[in-house]
Amino acid sequence: MSRDISKKLLELFSLENKVVLITGGGGAIGGEMAKSLSQAGAAIALSDVDLNGMQKIADEIIKDDGEVISIETDLLNLDSIHSCVEKTMERFDKIDVLINCAGINKRMGCLYADEQTFDRIIGVNLKGMYFMSQETAKHMIQRRKGSIINVCSYNAVMMLGGNGIYGASKSGVAAITRAQAIEWAKYGIRSNAISPGHISTPLTAPLWNDPVRSKYMLDRIAMARPGTPQDLIGMTILLASDASAYMSGMLYHVDGGCLAGGQPWNIDEPK
Repeated sequence: MSRDISKKLLELFSLENKVVLITGGGGAIGGEMAKSLSQAGAAIALSDVDLNGMQKIADEIIKDDGEVISIETDLLNLDSIHSCVEKTMERFDKIDVLINCAGINKRMGCLYADEQTFDRIIGVNLKGMYFMSQETAKHMIQRRKGSIINVCSYNAVMMLGGNGIYGASKSGVAAITRAQAIEWAKYGIRSNAISPGHISTPLTAPLWNDPVRSKYMLDRIAMARPGTPQDLIGMTILLASDASAYMSGMLYHVDGGCLAGGQPWNIDEPK
């Protein structure tokens, strides 16, 4: 038996007339989010240091009749962050949704990591996210409405050897998400985090191409397969839309059941 889907229900998940600013918009996960959010009706502002990656995503969005701008942004530079937000405002006059998706990693054991690596990972993943949120929230406050989606990681709660700095940065993302939710609720701003599990992307290819490590990871995923950027889209659209109007301050794991088993991670740290 077929039934027409309620127009009111469809509108609840629609992003029509919304503006989404997404950092890391030229990457595998951020780019997939951007394309899907555009298909849901949103205008997109891509932010990244990767101009070629952004251009590829922008071309796909435009080909699909979407509206998009690309803004070169260095999350290690506060002036660049400010400029990104201002350029988005100049073009669209509002920001309804901010997605902090930009992130980097370099696997190094706690005995071997150097200060430069530490500062760069924390700088992009945590400091950049913090100040991009701060700049964007100033404009959301004026409209008394907004949704912030921070891309976290399972490493915020379960550690893989060699990911100490990355895990620390993502634990910080989870903490700031809760702080934003508490402090900015009075302005109508919601903040949530999506925590991907083991996602197959070009950046994680070295892990998946290693027979020992890939088997180790797959053995700990209940669904017995790596995730894909597409697996994150449902949660992204939910948190960006009015369907999540009473959801804030939470960390949502999209991990194929990885954390459900709670098995230990004993991969040796890299030097």
